[in-house]
Parts: sequence; structure tokens; C-alpha cells
Amino acid sequence: MFERVAEMLGKYLKVSPDTITRDTDVRKDLNADSLLIVEMLFTLEEETGITIPDEKVEELTRVGALVDFIEAEMKK
Repeated sequence: MFERVAEMLGKYLKVSPDTITRDTDVRKDLNADSLLIVEMLFTLEEETGITIPDEKVEELTRVGALVDFIEAEMKK
């Protein structure tokens, strides 16, 4: 899942996925705005079949936290 998220971030933000780590902060390190984050999360929801609650979006700014959340939800 990490690779997929890094790939998606690279595509949306026009950066190399190789530069993205689990500690990368999507807003601070990659300068992603709120609209882009919402679009990306919507795509992830469609691909994985999970729902990311709006209140969780603010907590999931680090790539690792986002990946962990998605993987945990997919196991449910």
C-alpha cells in the first residue's frame, strides 16, 4: 500500500515517488493543498473500498499514518 500511495502522491504533486517516505508530511514536505488531498483520498477510497472519515483527514498528514490507517481499515 505504501508504494501505491507514494505513486499517487508523485503523480498528483509531480514529484518522484522515490523521494517520499513514511515520515513525509503531505502538507509540509510536499506542499499539497487541501483540495489535492481530498482528491487523492477520494481516489484511495474508491480503489480500496474503505471510507476515510472527514475528521481523520487532519490526522493523516504523514504518509505512514495514512498507509497504516488504510491497511487497518482494509483488514476489517
